[in-house]
Amino acid sequence: MYSTFLIALREGLEAALIIGILVAYLVRSNQRKALPNLWAGVAIAITASLAFGAFLTFTSTQLSEAGEQIFAGTTSLVAVILVTYMVFWMKRMARGLKNELQSKVEDAIPLGKIALISASFFAVAREGLETALFIFSNFKTISTDSSPVIGLVLGLAAAVGLGIAIYKQSIKINLGKFFTITGIALIVIAGGVLSYAVHEFQEFGALPGEDAYAWNWVNANPTITTLLSGTVGISTTISWLQLVIWAAYLTFTLRAYLAPKKAVLVNS
Repeated sequence: MYSTFLIALREGLEAALIIGILVAYLVRSNQRKALPNLWAGVAIAITASLAFGAFLTFTSTQLSEAGEQIFAGTTSLVAVILVTYMVFWMKRMARGLKNELQSKVEDAIPLGKIALISASFFAVAREGLETALFIFSNFKTISTDSSPVIGLVLGLAAAVGLGIAIYKQSIKINLGKFFTITGIALIVIAGGVLSYAVHEFQEFGALPGEDAYAWNWVNANPTITTLLSGTVGISTTISWLQLVIWAAYLTFTLRAYLAPKKAVLVNS
């Protein structure tokens, strides 16, 4: 529940802020007539994200055991790569994101309806498709009860509520700190997804060491199992290879993410 809530909150708020920036620009520039086109692009992006998630779920249920292992491992690995890239991208681009989005909409308006729909679609679809893939992969690492779905719904609801409140200036939050903290959380969750990908490749036989356990709590308390899988994404049964790759990913990625920006020296 915790991991799906954090994913939905972080990614949902990013999408909500993007939509808010686009709407605010059209309102301030007295181009309210273009709002239906913008919302059409947003609706198509959301629909495409839901369809992508449904496609992933349906595909995974139609494969053989070996095929599902490869599919789950591959999608999990791709999800980790995309999420890691997007976390660093947002850190680098956050300050200039508003101007970039406004520039794209400004360029699209003179080109007509389709151009504006496309601009809003691609602005939101990037977040939506990434979220669908990451949520699908994360669901594989956590408990099979209804709590992950509850976390997903609550996270999206909180993201929409915060997005609306920020747009209406009802609340003010330090977005820099928010995205830094949630970025750390996403990296930790991605580490769990990466560990799961390694496990799937081990089961298929593509990687060694499936039975070389770092720990194997056969009779682990279900509460502990749920807590571990729902937060850091690792299981009460984990191989040494999974543990080493998980720890290495977290160590190098978090160090790079939290490294201070280098000052740019200008020669006078």
